[in-house]
Amino acid sequence: MKITIVGRKLNVYDDTRELIEKKLTKLDKYFKAAGDPEATVTLSRKRNVSSLEVTINAGGTLFRSEVDADDFRIALDQTVDHIEGQIRKNKTKLAKRLRENIMDMSIIPDPVEDISEEEPIIRVKQFEFKPMTAEEAIMQMNLLGHSFYVYNDITTGDTCVVYARKDGAYGLIEPMK
Repeated sequence: MKITIVGRKLNVYDDTRELIEKKLTKLDKYFKAAGDPEATVTLSRKRNVSSLEVTINAGGTLFRSEVDADDFRIALDQTVDHIEGQIRKNKTKLAKRLRENIMDMSIIPDPVEDISEEEPIIRVKQFEFKPMTAEEAIMQMNLLGHSFYVYNDITTGDTCVVYARKDGAYGLIEPMK
């Protein structure tokens, strides 16, 4: 696993780097089929609270966790446990979906609210689109903890959006042909 460690407004010492690498390399056993995963670890400290954020990109699937704690070691343990839980949950859901292969993709469009032009853009994110199925996009959305996910459909090549509905179901937005 390729690990990048970033310290925001603090120096990351060698012993902390070694500990992070040791803990994260234990997750390699889950990523044998995904090639060479990349992990980005960001450490920061504000008002005596240590924040540790870990993002792992394994074969186009993202696993992310952010933990605030009194100490980086505690935050690292909690983050690794959280990501390990995400990996297990992802594998279980994938296996279940492959076995059952039931997914109702019926869509009732929700009304779109008018967005005021006065609202500033707070954050811009760029990421690489990976062709995938709607089921894979839903799993990715759930792993990231987001309410929607934009992806390229593997069969049509169209840019689509899956989203979590208030009733617990999922919706799919596809472009009109």
